[in-house]
Formats: sequence, structure tokens, C-alpha cells
Amino acid sequence: MNAINEVFDLAVIGGGINGAGIAADAAGRGLNVVLCEQNDLASATSSKSSKLIHGGLRYLEHYEFKLVRQALAEREILLKNAPHIIKPLQFRLPHQPHLRPAWLIRIGLFLYNNLARRVSLPASKGIKFSHDSPLVSNITKGFEYSDAWVDDARLVILNALSAQDNGAIIKTQTQCIKAIREDKVWVITLKDSLTGVISFIRARSIVNAAGPWVAQLFSDAFSLKSPQNIRLVKGSHIVVPRIHAQPEAYMLQNADQRIIFVTPFEDDFSLIGTTDVEYKGEPSDVEISDDEIDYLLDSTNAYFKKKISRADIITTYSGVRPLLDDESVNAQAVTRDYTLELEDLADKTPILSVFGGKITTYRKLAEAAVDKLSPYFPNIGPTWTADTPLPGGNFDNIDLLTQGIKKEFPWLPSALRTRLIRSYGTIIFALLNNIDSIEAMGFCFGADLYELEINFLIEHEWAINVEDIIWRRTKRGLYLSMSQVAFIQQHIDKHPSVVERKSLQNKKTI
Repeated sequence: MNAINEVFDLAVIGGGINGAGIAADAAGRGLNVVLCEQNDLASATSSKSSKLIHGGLRYLEHYEFKLVRQALAEREILLKNAPHIIKPLQFRLPHQPHLRPAWLIRIGLFLYNNLARRVSLPASKGIKFSHDSPLVSNITKGFEYSDAWVDDARLVILNALSAQDNGAIIKTQTQCIKAIREDKVWVITLKDSLTGVISFIRARSIVNAAGPWVAQLFSDAFSLKSPQNIRLVKGSHIVVPRIHAQPEAYMLQNADQRIIFVTPFEDDFSLIGTTDVEYKGEPSDVEISDDEIDYLLDSTNAYFKKKISRADIITTYSGVRPLLDDESVNAQAVTRDYTLELEDLADKTPILSVFGGKITTYRKLAEAAVDKLSPYFPNIGPTWTADTPLPGGNFDNIDLLTQGIKKEFPWLPSALRTRLIRSYGTIIFALLNNIDSIEAMGFCFGADLYELEINFLIEHEWAINVEDIIWRRTKRGLYLSMSQVAFIQQHIDKHPSVVERKSLQNKKTI
């Protein structure tokens, strides 16, 4: 397909969860869509979350009732539509009377239970901690409630796959450097981030879903004034060996009124976060600070019997949340809600920009964004994403799916089978098509990461370097050595599609 001569209905700039969600929604409603991402899908904020699909219990303290209600409703939809990468998770909230009184927590949990209809998750309740609790002995009471865990980066990938399945073009490693209105369309200049090759596309409308760069894109590429200000708030996490063997996550209160989560992560680890720190600077340069590390360690050690130190940290990550600037005094009070800003020229060439948002409400945001553009496309189709599984999620019971995969691929080791189902759902049948033995999966690079899976991710999920594969499409980076990582990169560099992509350097298309 010659994208240069074709006029797209919609060009989405940004391959995070909002951009991928909007591309999927629009493509499924019949629009001709192209998505451009300057790096890899989910390479910024969308892979740096606390990996939760949640209503946001703490948002109730800031009177964000509408946001919590919407998030709780979306929680049920996402649990139904992506059961391979989203699963129920129970949270325990240890009670510290000097931080928040029990009556206040009970009111919050009552609202959490009843603001939206619960379908799959149990109601909250009070609990007592016994002597075998992982918590320090002076904490004897608390509360339990339910939310859900998500593989955030794979949620983005699956939305991009959904968009592609409905005809969208997904262009990763492709930066929008300029967009001008010309002859009732946008003429958009793109730069290949790998080769520097310049190309041009045309589109009737644009969505600016650039996340932390949403305001900057207005001045750098559109030569327009941003309609809203954003506030960059850094959230950092640490990963340590599993603190306790129980399946529950913990929500920990702190004296500064902030909370952090300690959640089970990839079987053998605990994920601890997040912080809320005002951030100034280039979003791609964000990293955890010593103060944040100390804060997360101290907060965790105040609650758990098992103490952790810097020596226990396996890895860290930090992300910049582009929140709508509502002039809140401190970072933790800034709204997590979103605003959609639409600007056009004589009812033509609209540009819609996304400010704020959270991963739990991405689907609703995407639906609202496409609804806002619908007057420009009279033949647009109806909404559809609430009742349609994401790719790989078209099954009703994960136990039955597991039994079916075990029967069809009896040679697949149990741990690998569990991981592949958790990542791919029914896509596993495409991954293992015509494979009849573990040897047929090719070379194992370590941590059950085989040549077959790496090639599949390059050929079908836009992976082009080792970070794409071991952190965003899988989490095998937690287990791999530096030499294994280097060997994987060597393999990727020799893959024909990667060689072809990188061989276009110094060419120019018009």
C-alpha cells in the first residue's frame, strides 16, 4: 500500500494506551486509520504504571466520584474482554488508626462497593491479621477489597493488534515532525527514528495522543498554541524478590497521606510503588531518585516483617504521567481524569488532543474521542469495544483454555505454558502453529525465551530491539543475564525484517 498517495481519515500521533485505544476504536468503526509512534508502542508512560486496573480508592478522598464510578465500570468490562492479561487481585489494607480512622475507610469502601455494579469481584470486608501474617506484629486489623492486575504494555500491544485487524496501519519508530493544513487535509511529515528517512502522509483529521509530549507537539509540529497545560508527575517503582508468599497485594498508608502498593509480580517478585513527584525536564530522561528509593524502602519496611534494602532491588522504572493541570497544590491531588480538546478550521481538518487520563479508563476515553470526531465522518459505525474481546481474549474460562492447550501441545513445559497463556491467550495457537516439540521452538536464549517467540514478536508485534521483547512484550528481562540480553539483540539484528528496516538509511520518499 502506498501511504503517500492515500488520504487517511485519521492519523493518531502517539502509541501509548490512549493512542492505541483510539486507533482500535476508530478502525473498528470503519475509519481509515494510521498510528505513528516515535519509539516503541508503550515505551513511555503506558509501560511504567503500577499495572493495576482499579477504580482508584484513594481518589475518593479528592471527591473524584465520577472518575471512580467510571473506572469501576470499566474494570468489569476489561476483566471480561482481556482475561489473559487482566486478572482479579485482592488487596489488603492494614489499618493504622493514627493515619486514617476506621470509619473513614469503611465509608470509602462502601462507596467503592456501590458506585458501580460489581459483577465478578467480591465486596470489601474487614479482616484480622494472624500470627503468620507477613506484616509486623503490631498490625492486627485491616480491610480487604478487590481490583485487578494488568500487563500494561501488552494491553497497548493488543489494542494496536485490534486496530491492525480492522485495517489500521501501525508505524512504530516513526516521529511526527510537522503537520500543516493544506487543501482541506493535514499533510504530515514523518521521520523514521531508526534511519532518518523522511516521508509524508495525508489525513482528514489528527489525534494528538502524545502523552507527556502532548503540549510540546503543538509548538514543535503543529505551530499552534496548546489549548491546555499539563503537569508532569513522576511515578517510580522498584522490583524486589517476593516479600511474602501470599497471593494478595497490599495497600500501605504513609504519614504523608500517600499510599503505595506492594503487589505480586511475575511469580517471583514484588512490585513496590508508586511515588508522586513533580517533574521538570525531558520525559524520556526520567529515572528514579535516591530519595524515591529510600521512600519506597522505608514505607515497605515499616509494614512487613521481611526487611528489604537497596541490595535487594532487581530493577527500577520511572514514568511521567501527563496530568491535566488543575492547579492542585501537590502532585498526589492532581486529577487523574482526562479532557479532550477539539480544534478545527472552518469545520474542516480537525485536531483532537488528549490531556490526562489513566490506564483503567482508556477504553472509555477512546470511545469518547472517536465520538467527538464522528460529526466529520457521517458514515462512521457504532461503538463496539465494550462487548468485543481484545485479541487473544476470546475465551470464557482460563482453566478450560489451559486444558485445551495442554491437550494440543502436551510437550509444552508447565511454566512456559502458563506464561504464554498469560501473555497471548488464544494467540498462542498462532504462535505455536505447526510446532510439535520444544526443540522445534528453536534456540532457548534463557528464561524460557525461545527463538520462535522472539521471531513471532518481531514479525507480528512490531518488536525491533531487545528492550521491546524482554520488557514490554514479555518480562523475561527480570531473569536474563547481561550476556543473554546481548545475545538476543544479536539475533534480532540479524532478523530479515529488522535488517530490511534498517537498510533504508539516507533514502527519502515524497
